[in-house]
Amino acid sequence: MRGTSKAFGLLMLGTIAAVWAAAGWGQEAKHYRFAYDQPKNTGYGIAAEIFSDKLKELSKGTMLIDQYPGAQLGQEPQVLQLMKAGDIEFCISAAANAATLSPQSGVMSLHYLFLSEAHLVKAVADPKVVQAVKDMIDDTVQGGHVLAVITLGLRNMYSKKEFRKVEDFKGLKVRVQATATEDTMFPAYGAQTVHMPFGNLYTSLQTGVVDAGENGINVYLVNKHYEVAPVLSMTEHEANVNFIWISDKTWKSLTDQQKAWVSAAAAEAGKSQPAKAIALEHESAAKLKAIGVKIVTDVDKTGFVKAAAPLQDKLAKDLGPHAVKIKDLIVGTK
Repeated sequence: MRGTSKAFGLLMLGTIAAVWAAAGWGQEAKHYRFAYDQPKNTGYGIAAEIFSDKLKELSKGTMLIDQYPGAQLGQEPQVLQLMKAGDIEFCISAAANAATLSPQSGVMSLHYLFLSEAHLVKAVADPKVVQAVKDMIDDTVQGGHVLAVITLGLRNMYSKKEFRKVEDFKGLKVRVQATATEDTMFPAYGAQTVHMPFGNLYTSLQTGVVDAGENGINVYLVNKHYEVAPVLSMTEHEANVNFIWISDKTWKSLTDQQKAWVSAAAAEAGKSQPAKAIALEHESAAKLKAIGVKIVTDVDKTGFVKAAAPLQDKLAKDLGPHAVKIKDLIVGTK
């Protein structure tokens, strides 16, 4: 009997251990690197926090995210390469920078594709749009996968001068993200595009290498670009659409349960982050006004829209079938 009891006890301990392992209890915590090139007090930080908190909760503390904000591990093009190589596990990039890996991602940079903040929030969280983006990346990129689509809001122009109508863009040197979309859209307004890493923009605005930058309100605020470009013109010409990535090497190393946790955490970020990011944009505008930044709200967008509209279909078609599908899904989001 004593031997039977001992055997039964060992069996029970083994069963309990298996249950704990399946539930994530009693496992040693593993840390994962999550890199992005904006400061933590931006929409990137919001997304990373939501993802980190949810993954910690679902995994019962066995999967922990270590954040590397503010380009600690490099600007987005470099971080994307590190992610692809499996040297970091997670990262965030702009869709425009993702175009260095998958040119069709440039569809997200089409001007006036997103007609309002409300349209942007709804479209980037739409399951069909998100799945189409994932399919595009899986079909065109080796070494990484997109887990979720997020946003930093709509992009606007900033400079030492005001931009109230399309004619104000004539001859302007504007720093843009290096995509075929940007290089087609801005010249349509009469501007000249200049490519450079985001980290070089402050000095380039200061010294006159470029006349203007363009980005979201919070990004403009936290990077203190208002110090060298004190006029923000609300052109709302483009959306800051961003992807949360996982390295393929990391993905393949996960168990099915861990993959489910990561996917669920990313889905939570994709669902919750956009509205929070837009709220942050509004808070940032109020802070800018309080410190004396001039915000031009009465921009006449008609000339911009007229110039951009005929280019949308052509650019999407030139980029490829995934781009066309994503454009049509976004336009169709009500």
